[in-house]
Amino acid sequence: FLSSSSSQTLSKLEALECHFTWVKDTTRSQLLHRRVQLEDIGTDEGNFWLTSIYNLWGFVLYELGSSKEAHKYFRKATETLQRLRKEDEGPWLMVNYGNLAWLHHHLGEEAESQDYLSKVEALKSKFPSPSQDELHPEIYAEKAWTLMKFGRDNQRLAADYFQRSFKMQPDMVQWQSSRVIALASAAKHSDTGLSGDLMQEIRTAREQDPENLYVAAVELKERGKKGESVKNEAETLGQKILLQPVSSYSGLKPLLRLHRELGSLDKAIVLTEEALEKHPDERYLKRCAALCYKWKVLRGRGNQADQRTIKRAIKLHEEVVDLYPDSSLVKKIDLAYVQAKSSHGRTIAYQMFQDLLARRDLDSEDKQLLYYNYARYLNFERQDRNKSVRYYMKSAEIPNRSFYGKLSVKMLQKICERGRSRMCPKIREFLENLPDDDSE
Repeated sequence: FLSSSSSQTLSKLEALECHFTWVKDTTRSQLLHRRVQLEDIGTDEGNFWLTSIYNLWGFVLYELGSSKEAHKYFRKATETLQRLRKEDEGPWLMVNYGNLAWLHHHLGEEAESQDYLSKVEALKSKFPSPSQDELHPEIYAEKAWTLMKFGRDNQRLAADYFQRSFKMQPDMVQWQSSRVIALASAAKHSDTGLSGDLMQEIRTAREQDPENLYVAAVELKERGKKGESVKNEAETLGQKILLQPVSSYSGLKPLLRLHRELGSLDKAIVLTEEALEKHPDERYLKRCAALCYKWKVLRGRGNQADQRTIKRAIKLHEEVVDLYPDSSLVKKIDLAYVQAKSSHGRTIAYQMFQDLLARRDLDSEDKQLLYYNYARYLNFERQDRNKSVRYYMKSAEIPNRSFYGKLSVKMLQKICERGRSRMCPKIREFLENLPDDDSE
């Protein structure tokens, strides 16, 4: 049993606003994805979210078992905050000190943990919250930025926290920009597209934060989707992005998706190749280029890509798999798809899928993703419709359906509606007996 002082300490720790109380129940696979994400955001000195990056990085590293590294990143966050704010203390340090209190507690270093708890208390009395049931705007903003990295449901919650922080400090346009990025991201796979209200918010954010090229790219992409003519603006934005430091928030990826919508994949490829010429060793740019080549190679039956394009696509994907060892599942699936289009890569593609299916380290989310993609591969590349259906079922029946599990259910419903498959009675029976999913 906990002694009364230990349980008192624990309840104080539980009450802190920091990563250890915000982020619960993550799998190792999700944590590895977050680490990869953080590496690709980059730590360029001009990055507005630099301290939030270090704080989240420290938390992810601790959860992955690297306490020493975690401590290094939490200390980096403290130093960066004090340097950028040109002050030694302020409410913005509460999250960081909370993380350090938790870290020392987990390491059994109770004196250090108590020390940081006292520092948080001192900050609280020196910088009281705006009201009893509200947090400091800086804390809302950091909480929001952190949560938006952990799934679609959290993105909506993050948008709400950003709104609260922005209302308190309307001069922080970066908070408003991050809010619209979170909302656009949460709506990415919706069938209806973005609402008129959200489009208006994105326009406002773009006007108020003109330096944010990511918001500019999201706004252009949505206008392009609605049929507006944005080709010239897209070209201008592409050149601006090339002048920025490489980062997953540079705006490059939404711009490439816009080119895909506009049917100008060749322009997307030229843009990524140009970026790679400037920064040949940047893995994020290789990832973007590989994505564009994959789109071109898989573009549909009437538009067969030439073997030279396929060869370049394979080479880029092989490099990307090596450069992203911690999140290589999606990259390996992409490589298998591209190999399947090559004149001599069909056997390689099939073997790649067999190797992935034999893996024992996949969590339920990874399995849903893999089975869904294997089902598509069986259908389109091997014309094995029945086996394809069986893998959609395997993906759909895994509890806590992820995006790909839900997509598998939709595919099965579609097959039934078409009514051409001999397996329709079996599919109907399967869907009728499929339990409702908590994650729906």
